[in-house]
Amino acid sequence: MDLRDYVALLRKRWVSIALIAVTGAGCGVLASLATTATYEARAQVFVSVRGSDTTSDLLQGSNFTVRQVKSYTELVTSPRVLEPVVEELGLTDDAASLAARVRAESPLDTVLIDVTATDESPQLAAAIANATAGSLADVVGELETPAAGGDSPVQISTVRTATVPSSPSSPNVTLNLALGLVVGLALGVGLAVARELLDTRVRSTADVEAVTDAPVLGVIGYEEDAPEHPLIVQESPQALRAEAFRRLRTNLQFLELGERARTFVMTSALPGEGKTTTSINLAITLADAGQRVVLVDADLRRPSVATYMGIEGSVGLTTVLIGKVALEDAVQPWGSGALDVVAAGQIPPNPSELLGSTAMSELVERLGAEYDVVVIDSPPLLPVTDAAILARRTGGAILVTGVGAVHRQQVEGAVSALETVGARLLGVVVNRVPLKGPGTGAYGYSYYEYTSEAPQEPSRTRRAEPAHGSRRNVRGLLRVDRPAPTAAPARPATAPCSPVEEPAAERVPTGTPFAPASTFDEVVAPRTGR
Repeated sequence: MDLRDYVALLRKRWVSIALIAVTGAGCGVLASLATTATYEARAQVFVSVRGSDTTSDLLQGSNFTVRQVKSYTELVTSPRVLEPVVEELGLTDDAASLAARVRAESPLDTVLIDVTATDESPQLAAAIANATAGSLADVVGELETPAAGGDSPVQISTVRTATVPSSPSSPNVTLNLALGLVVGLALGVGLAVARELLDTRVRSTADVEAVTDAPVLGVIGYEEDAPEHPLIVQESPQALRAEAFRRLRTNLQFLELGERARTFVMTSALPGEGKTTTSINLAITLADAGQRVVLVDADLRRPSVATYMGIEGSVGLTTVLIGKVALEDAVQPWGSGALDVVAAGQIPPNPSELLGSTAMSELVERLGAEYDVVVIDSPPLLPVTDAAILARRTGGAILVTGVGAVHRQQVEGAVSALETVGARLLGVVVNRVPLKGPGTGAYGYSYYEYTSEAPQEPSRTRRAEPAHGSRRNVRGLLRVDRPAPTAAPARPATAPCSPVEEPAAERVPTGTPFAPASTFDEVVAPRTGR
């Protein structure tokens, strides 16, 4: 991580860091309140040599005193000095326990000794300091008395009497508060950095680029209301996400994909990364550019294209592969006419076998010949092998990676699954990137202004039959023979698709019943007149 990464991390995690810092400061205050207040009192004594008349004697006495001060400082906490203090003040402590509350210090190159006493009572602290200073003078006088008798040459005089302190010396609330704040801040930053380093979820394009050399084809934004507007290109063409799909379409045009350049599989590592909505919006965007596009729902385990696009889903890819319905009957036009959709059909018991069959290969080749672009929505790579099988039979796979929904190891596993079968990874689409918050400007979303528009209902008029042959809509098989509305109202993404207009010669007689099979093995009734 460089400095810019740390700054971005602080911006992203500042709330948790601030909370931990405040918690640390609070702990410092609580510790101060829980600690019993103690007071310190200090007395100061001066050590000198008596009986010096000449300059030489004064110099020798001074040197002697400086050397002896250190010994006198250590003597302060000795039982010989403190026992008289205990007796004088009537303390319940013994000399050893009193020594823990008394200390002595001597400033450098001086003959001064500071005697400091600590106690919960300010008056008793001052009394102990003064009594200890007096006891030290008596003991030193006794120890320095010449053996021949006479007065001691060393004299200890009290130069500063201890006074009763007005404020406690401990706890220091200000110091504890500052210390708790600093410790909490350091802990918060440390936890944020550790969480960032240990979090293996995909958070940006840099995480994807660290896993694979495949290009990042597009970055799709995400907002809280995104699940309510899955077909954003159709509902709000000026929205930020819609513009992101147009950039994805542009980037696809510059890929060198070979002979099968216009047929590719959309997949992801895990469910819930947005591969289906990405497939649908990309197909709509490609169709809006004037290309003839077919979207195939090859997710035969959890199909959802029909639900999102509001089309009939009981007849589709599976019924075509088993030969019960012709491809022309399973294709459903959608939108202005440049986009066709093949739903998944009924869920089979053997999805992998169907997708790996010769019939599927022939179907892919046929669609590639009849359409400019073939977009195949497939299951995730890690749970099942369906997508890898399809990717090998097409021009390659586009991996949709959901930010925050998948880990880097899982993306690496998905890439390895494609490499194992020899399939080509065309590129990666980074999906679900937040449009708000730190770092969003790096994806270019700040350059656009979101415009909320009412969903516009695409025209359902069937386009002219292409040169490769006539196609009948699957709704004819389901006896949907209602006239198309003149002005289609706005509808939700999951609303049923409005009926289409068909030439009179191509309509199914109303007397021909058809009921979708309740199980996959039941036969789909063929259309009469074929």
